[in-house]
Amino acid sequence: MISYVDIVKFHGHECPGLAIGYRMSLAAMAALGAAPAGDEELVAIVENDACGVDALQMVSGCTFGKGNLVFRDHGKQVYTLFSRTSGRSVRVLFHGRGMPAEVKDDRLARAAWILSAPEEAIVSTGPALLELPAAARVSSSVPCAICGEPVMEGRLRQVDGQGVCIPCAGEAPCPE
Repeated sequence: MISYVDIVKFHGHECPGLAIGYRMSLAAMAALGAAPAGDEELVAIVENDACGVDALQMVSGCTFGKGNLVFRDHGKQVYTLFSRTSGRSVRVLFHGRGMPAEVKDDRLARAAWILSAPEEAIVSTGPALLELPAAARVSSSVPCAICGEPVMEGRLRQVDGQGVCIPCAGEAPCPE
């Protein structure tokens, strides 16, 4: 199993958010009885883009690159994991009840408390409230009619009858 020290090295610093993600990820993996994903055996949906997601990636093996890590910007400390192998799922919520007042203003003390607190004091687990996302798809890339850069076919926008990338369609800033 991956250690918290390894996760801190990967992330770059120790912080409460990383400790939260680590504990949430351990709870999810235990609830599923799953090993880290080598491919897409597991799928994770995260509802924030905070530090803890780095811990989730390392503990679960779910990554954006493999297509089995999905981000939904709900601003919640919630991870939902699905096992394609077993068909089981779990939703983990960080609530952090019972945190002593003396650690609330000290980042490292707060992280230490999160790492040592009993699981039931910091997280709740339950059934997933979402359906399992479809497996990741490999899409062809085609050149944007304006900038010429390759774009996943499914991300093209139609502008004046031509397939263009999102930035050239004016939906996002252009990189240049």
